[in-house]
Amino acid sequence: MTRYLALAAALALSLTACGGEDSKDTAQPPAATPPPSATPTPSTPAAPVTRTTTELTGALLELADLPSGFAEDNEEADEDAKPFSAPTSRCKALVKYLNATKAPGAKASVSRTFTGGQEGPYIDYGLDSMGTAEEVADLRDDYAEAVDSCTKVTLKTEGAGNTTMKVEEITAPEYGSKPFAFRLTGTSGPKRGLEYAAVVTGVGDVILSVGVLAGQGTELDPATETAVVKAREVLKIA
Repeated sequence: MTRYLALAAALALSLTACGGEDSKDTAQPPAATPPPSATPTPSTPAAPVTRTTTELTGALLELADLPSGFAEDNEEADEDAKPFSAPTSRCKALVKYLNATKAPGAKASVSRTFTGGQEGPYIDYGLDSMGTAEEVADLRDDYAEAVDSCTKVTLKTEGAGNTTMKVEEITAPEYGSKPFAFRLTGTSGPKRGLEYAAVVTGVGDVILSVGVLAGQGTELDPATETAVVKAREVLKIA
């Protein structure tokens, strides 16, 4: 299954505006000029952060960080594959994101996938450097809008036909900044009953994504917490 990265989306950066206080006028001789009121100082946007692939890789979870019973899946994603489609133009944006192997606009991207066995679960972790927290926030909102606009997509399985998958937003694990989560559920076709749950959340200027395929419904929360804790520590983000 093609990695849905950021899967999206993200972080909202709260810029602290420097607001000035208006000075109170005091009695002055007729010839005196009253002191001017203080004017707010505009916030200065944070400078873009440059992250290397090596740096991101060090912040990504590895096999030693996972519970026993998992193995790393080293199969590389096919960047030319387009497994998702939809019959309506309202799903165009979501289909684009689902078929992507990295977050749109990312400056550097890394990912790892782990499997708990032939029956799953499959857990995918990704980090995408966007440069600034504002870019992360914008992309997160784009993902949320894409999910909100689309109710179902079609998954094409090589040699097995098409599966219709329901799209719905779900409660996101409360880790990182402004987390957003959604679920795809097979409702008809060869993969009926298959579930894929994903979350995107912000870690400073980086989008962190976690996707769980064929899970039991309990993996997303602890997987996200572990990934966020390590990313913050290694990338030195408060």
